[in-house]
Amino acid sequence: MDDLGGNIVKRLRTFIALAAVPLFLAACGNLGSSSMSSGSKTSTSGTQLTGQSNDNDYEGVIQSGHYTVSKSRGVTNTQDSGNTYNLKSFENGMLSVSKKVFSTKNYVFQEGQYLSSTTVQNWLDRKSKTNSVGLNPVDNGSKSASKRNPIYIQALEEQDYMTQKNGKLSLGGVTVGIAVNSVDYFKKVQYGATYETKITQAAGEAYAKKAANTVLKRMRQKSALKNVPIVIAVYRQASNDSLIGGTFLAYSNNKAGSTSVAKWTALNQKNYVFPISNGASSPNSNDASSFSNFKSQVENFFPNLSGVTAQAQYDGKTLQGMHVNITTQFYSQTEIINFTQYLQTAAQKYLPSGVPIDITVSSTDGIQSFLNRTASEKKFSSHVFNSY
Repeated sequence: MDDLGGNIVKRLRTFIALAAVPLFLAACGNLGSSSMSSGSKTSTSGTQLTGQSNDNDYEGVIQSGHYTVSKSRGVTNTQDSGNTYNLKSFENGMLSVSKKVFSTKNYVFQEGQYLSSTTVQNWLDRKSKTNSVGLNPVDNGSKSASKRNPIYIQALEEQDYMTQKNGKLSLGGVTVGIAVNSVDYFKKVQYGATYETKITQAAGEAYAKKAANTVLKRMRQKSALKNVPIVIAVYRQASNDSLIGGTFLAYSNNKAGSTSVAKWTALNQKNYVFPISNGASSPNSNDASSFSNFKSQVENFFPNLSGVTAQAQYDGKTLQGMHVNITTQFYSQTEIINFTQYLQTAAQKYLPSGVPIDITVSSTDGIQSFLNRTASEKKFSSHVFNSY
């Protein structure tokens, strides 16, 4: 196993944070390194920044020793069972879109502070006599999957981007994500069977883009948001039974003071599950073959595997990254160690190069080991989770 130096520790901290909460900021940094710090690493007064594990991550805001959480975190429309991948890919994707406009070198990330839980919930509800601000259509009373007005907008999230000058933070821009359903799940009677209304990509995207104008106008009514850039991004959710999350379809960078969306930039993201199911195809057959060879090698090495799968994201036909999940049953710590060592060799030999890849090895007892490689690296770093 490779030496677990500073780089792997930082990656592991980031990974653990991702697994624990849907936050994707930098791993724990040196609080005293920021000019926003009071000068003492142990001080809990004033405003501090989290620091950065690398230049591709935003620093986050700490107020009086506490991380600044979103004013509307966790607010979504209720869907039957749900897909946890959607939440992670929605929030991670918002960060990726934001980086196109707000550089990690010039901006600091802060969870949304201007849209309250009540505001977001009212916007996500249906428009009605008692809720004139609802962004979803009026309930037409139909129980037919093809005739009812579906819930189009499933979630709405705000992310704030701060600039720093003379030791003070000020709002430099905002990103708002609008998540639309690909399937709206509903019940005809309480506690009854669940039915589905399918929403085409074209219909969902058109509805979200129309709602984006309303959202932009409403946000401009807040004095703090009148004269800052507001990015609005449209996300299409995956169905509840999907093994991957959804993808962003388009975004608009709206200049300070604008009250209507002038231009949309299309995104060509698609997510896939490896191995590719029968009858389906990936954008790049070489990637599918590489994963298939890796999977075969791993399964031949260790007899107690329950599954080897991967989530892969593409921009057009170009692979952007891969998350590999291996589920197995170990009987000893030495098996975990040797299996992880073998994975380092097999992953480097068979999996695609030049893209970020992480590998999680899990059992019924939880995560057993973790491997990681950035786009610029050749070798995988690894860590086996031990106990005393």
